[in-house]
Amino acid sequence: MWAPKPTTLDLLIGGPDWSPGDDFERRPLTREGEYWHVPVLPHGTAYGFSIDGGPMLPDPRSAEQPWGVHGPSRVFDTSTLSWSDGDFDGVDARGAVLYEMHIGTFTAEGTFASAIERLDHLAELGVDMVEIMPVAPFPGERGWGYDGVSWTAVHEAYGGPQGLAKFVDACHRRGLGVCLDVVHNHLGPDGNYLDQFAPYFTDRHETPWGTAINLDDEGSEGVREHILSSALRWFEEFHIDALRLDAIHALIDDSPVHILAELADATRALSGELGRPLTLIAESDLNDPAVISPTDEDGWGMDMQWADDVHHALHAAFTGETHGYYVDFGDENALAKVFRGAFYHDGSESTFRGAPWGTPVPDSIDGHAFVVYDQNHDQVGNRAQGDRPSEHLSEVESLGSLALVILSPFTPMLFQGQEWNTKSRFAFFTDHSEELGPLVSQGRLSEFGAHGWEEIYGPDFVVPDPQAIETFEGSKLDWDEKANNGDILEFVKHLIQIRKGEPSFASPDRLATRLERPAPGQYILHRDTARLVINTSDEKLTVPAGEVLLTRGSVDQGDSITLEPESVAVIR
Repeated sequence: MWAPKPTTLDLLIGGPDWSPGDDFERRPLTREGEYWHVPVLPHGTAYGFSIDGGPMLPDPRSAEQPWGVHGPSRVFDTSTLSWSDGDFDGVDARGAVLYEMHIGTFTAEGTFASAIERLDHLAELGVDMVEIMPVAPFPGERGWGYDGVSWTAVHEAYGGPQGLAKFVDACHRRGLGVCLDVVHNHLGPDGNYLDQFAPYFTDRHETPWGTAINLDDEGSEGVREHILSSALRWFEEFHIDALRLDAIHALIDDSPVHILAELADATRALSGELGRPLTLIAESDLNDPAVISPTDEDGWGMDMQWADDVHHALHAAFTGETHGYYVDFGDENALAKVFRGAFYHDGSESTFRGAPWGTPVPDSIDGHAFVVYDQNHDQVGNRAQGDRPSEHLSEVESLGSLALVILSPFTPMLFQGQEWNTKSRFAFFTDHSEELGPLVSQGRLSEFGAHGWEEIYGPDFVVPDPQAIETFEGSKLDWDEKANNGDILEFVKHLIQIRKGEPSFASPDRLATRLERPAPGQYILHRDTARLVINTSDEKLTVPAGEVLLTRGSVDQGDSITLEPESVAVIR
């Protein structure tokens, strides 16, 4: 065990039947340099560590935290897991149809086991890969998961590591890949004990969460090894197919080899050993194609990255919102620019950031390298009330925006329930301690107090308290809506089928993509020889004839094709 800070380190062993209140056997450990020799403990054994005679602390590399982030760890031997996915060849996330879900709100029960019961629905929809928000242990029972305190364990309320493995296995039996959202750029403030063992943080850099993870300061070798081994462990021992790496711009690393480049090379090597595709997807605010450029070309080697600019352009076009970070996306040419180049800010001035931002994407990088969406957990959940665009848009506006995502040259992602145009909200929710909870609630209120939200909700709008159980319960997906929206579900299913079956729409060729806006509320997406036509204006829209593959609303066919207001047509 790497722990250079303690003078003495004792292993506290509770045994397989340990429960809170029981005693531990104290066993002093032997030190060799910066490492301590820890005996192998049987599967299911409760244990912890005592630094310099202090209180019990969980293992920095815990695989299971049944008693919460402050309790002892429990040995979880992944060789005890039973798998039935031996015939599963894996899923390459590039160009796949992704579906983001939050385990705690995807179903009423909020567990891996209950999510398994809904997987047939996703397979029938045409989803290729499920992306689950972070499942690392975090304080309390409910939360988004981005304040986790472990890189190796699984939140107990969801079902723990056993539940995750069963979920992955069930996905694979249905041909669905699994992408796991992981957070290496910071740790939550409650239950974070890693820095007591080793120099996990450095004041050499600052991030939005405070001092940075130590990737390039003294002692960083151990931190880097921990990150690399934990990431590869998800691939190898839990059969995960892809990792979504949260906010990689906050992984500040001045080392000769960036931690992401090192991870990329290690992941490719492991992919070769396992004989199945393993994908790294970065969330990046940098608008820098170096993130997805090969490591042998001085890039960071990520396979894909989220493209927020595409979301912002879609959102501004369909909702008319141009406050906050949407300020520059009211440009009527924004949609056309992002559908060709992925980035709107490619060296242009970013008003929100107050500086020039981004770099153009080379033509050699195809569209499938970018994950796009018109809803996701951030863009819905970080609204003041967690409301979805579907609350404010017409049905055709919502479906037209989603159709642009699905039939784009990029890799499309839906957010849970979007396939039937759900009105379910997804707010920010937490379950912190009595000391931290009120600070989080007040911080949320202060954050939105002067953000321009009154222009959308009115002067008397209320920000949901993230600590209130009602905020969490109100964020659960309403599956009863599905039965009342079967026609919408079929429309989205057909869109996905067209994306996969029509070569022009399946192509990642950005250069063969052109988006035009003949008039406000009218959109024509040209994909080589195919078109997506959307009319949300009050006037008719007439386009040249072709074979109509799918319609929504009133569409007249003859020598030309005319879309009445509130209509959509897919044409080749």
